[in-house]
Amino acid sequence: MSDSPVSDLHVSWDDYHQKIEQLAVQIHQSGWQFNQIVCLAKGGLRIGDVLARLYDLPLAILSTASYSSTNPGDLQNQRSTLVFSNDLTKTTAHLGSHVLVVDDLVDSGITLKKTLPWLSCKYGFYIEEVRTAVLWYKACSAIKPDYYVDYLQSNPWIHQPFETYELMTPSQLAAKIADQ
Repeated sequence: MSDSPVSDLHVSWDDYHQKIEQLAVQIHQSGWQFNQIVCLAKGGLRIGDVLARLYDLPLAILSTASYSSTNPGDLQNQRSTLVFSNDLTKTTAHLGSHVLVVDDLVDSGITLKKTLPWLSCKYGFYIEEVRTAVLWYKACSAIKPDYYVDYLQSNPWIHQPFETYELMTPSQLAAKIADQ
């Protein structure tokens, strides 16, 4: 995928999975040793899942929301107030000391930027180091992630392959499957 001056970037499932694999290799080649992955949901869920499986490390989930839409199914969502869940969902008693925070992208960077002090406030006693990783890093971001696959100078709107589910209902999906 090139970073040509376009307003939209459309990503296929194959491209999406390839980006996750490229990110995993980049992190590995950095030599950094981490013992915990925290993914920001929803965008970082798939990335966190793949990395947790590859690295065989515990995955914690921080649910965040910063986009809303006045029109259900409208992909051109608007940024709204950033909301964090009350706590991490995790399977370990304590958070690891070297934490990799993953998300799909940094757009404005506000979510990632505010996640770091949230983690420090809630789990700072356990954390020695935090690094961040995303697939897409937009030029307009207020924060630069430690690891990223693509730097997007033109700040395109990114259409990810799973967004099709935001445009349909379970009934529409059932009808689609019945027609196959």
